[in-house]
Amino acid sequence: MNWDIVTNLSYLIASALFIFGLKLLSSPKTARRGNALAATGMLLAVVVTLLDQQILSFGTILMGFVIGSIVGAAVAHWVKMTAMPQMVAVFNGFGGGASALIAWVEFSRLLAGPAELPAFIALAVVLSLLIGAVTLSGSLVAFGKLQEWVSTAPVRYPLQHPLNLLIFLGLLAFSAYLVGGAAELEILLAITGISLLLGVLLVLPIGGADMPIVVSLLNSYSGLAGAAAGFVIGSNILIIAGALVGASGIILTSIMCRAMNRSLVNVVFGGFGTGSGNSTDTGSAGGTIREATVDEAAIILGYARSVIFVPGYGLAVSQAQHQLRELADLLEQRGAKIRYAIHPVAGRMPGHMNVLLAEANVSYDKLNDLEEINPEFSRTEVAVVVGSNDVVNPSARDVPDSPIYGMPILNVDEADHVLVLKRSLKPGFSGADNPLFYKDKTMLLFGDAQDSLKNLAQEVKAL
Repeated sequence: MNWDIVTNLSYLIASALFIFGLKLLSSPKTARRGNALAATGMLLAVVVTLLDQQILSFGTILMGFVIGSIVGAAVAHWVKMTAMPQMVAVFNGFGGGASALIAWVEFSRLLAGPAELPAFIALAVVLSLLIGAVTLSGSLVAFGKLQEWVSTAPVRYPLQHPLNLLIFLGLLAFSAYLVGGAAELEILLAITGISLLLGVLLVLPIGGADMPIVVSLLNSYSGLAGAAAGFVIGSNILIIAGALVGASGIILTSIMCRAMNRSLVNVVFGGFGTGSGNSTDTGSAGGTIREATVDEAAIILGYARSVIFVPGYGLAVSQAQHQLRELADLLEQRGAKIRYAIHPVAGRMPGHMNVLLAEANVSYDKLNDLEEINPEFSRTEVAVVVGSNDVVNPSARDVPDSPIYGMPILNVDEADHVLVLKRSLKPGFSGADNPLFYKDKTMLLFGDAQDSLKNLAQEVKAL
């Protein structure tokens, strides 16, 4: 059989697996199967490409396959659920960096050849390098913010927007120069440096609460960079895979922008999440808090007829999902109506809480998104906030100067009673203090979420 037919048929199968995989990823019940299908398609595409190009021996391919599989399995096993956003950010950066490297290598190879660099290829090189480098440096800054190595508060600097515009225009000028026929490594080096700088400057001013949108957008960028790299080396499968990643990333970013009440244009140009002035709203709410004992909290919960749990990052850190479900089951046995409120970006990544609660076998029927659950808080006796902060902060609704102003929140302050389980009064990921903690109806139970939930369950059993 002709090898070209085998290669193209394999690419067609791989593309179909990508598309069906994405389709299955749209539902929590089929997501695992969708992930396996897409991974199989990628494995097929990589193996066929390596065999087709004959750039490596079978032994080297097998060795790379084994080493990559071991590293991937180890990362999947050892990286905590709470560190998944960071891992996604790093993967995005690696994807963008790989595309930029492809552009560099192919440009250097063509430059050394006898023929002139075609304008179409030069344009593809520029796009792959520009988007890839922006993705790389922007993802590393996003990783730093998620890891809290870089300030999670918006970092603003003088002449931010004019400077970004100037850099962008310079980038356009160098790109036009190169596409116009100036095939020089110095020009490519300048484009690389400016693109890396632009990635840093675009992500730095964005606050921690908006970082999930940024990670999603960078994921889209990494796909677009991959598609451009596919044009550079003439790889159809890379173009298709990159376009699918880019399109799905843009769709997810658009959905998240609507959920967070942000503009996609502002996200692209790094001009959101800064509020109107007070970018470091730490400790500004003030007031007196009402600290609860386990006994007091258990009595309120034990006799409530309706309870809404609001899980957040603190629940993930404590790995307290099983204790949360145990407490919810106990309350349900006592006649309470139990629901879970899931904010679109709770836990710093879309779907984070859904996965966490699925581990504890919480029924999907009890999970409610923001639009469904918000009207229910005013008809609920107790709202229990477990490790959430920014997504229940009324400042997003009431304080124009807050860095999270405009972000839709879960209206837990409308419940009859609010019980907040936290380690401390430390501000949320955005750096904004939370006035909810100082309201008369709010009680705070300090401690590790797993211990607090376990103690509450014991006290509820004793009622």
